[in-house]
Amino acid sequence: MQYSILEVVQLQQDFPNLSLFRGSIGTVIDTYMDPHEAYEVEFCDDRGATVALLTLRPEQLRSISNL
Repeated sequence: MQYSILEVVQLQQDFPNLSLFRGSIGTVIDTYMDPHEAYEVEFCDDRGATVALLTLRPEQLRSISNL
């Protein structure tokens, strides 16, 4: 599945070393198609401060923009 910039997504994999877990909400801030499809996703705390910026494969994400 292709995601768009500023699309809201849900993490489908745990990253305990970053305190990010399945279900965490992030925003796509960049897309990559070469050499493989991947997405730069920003995860923020309740105050809006960035807690992590990850490059993720599409299968590690799920769109929640349309829910």
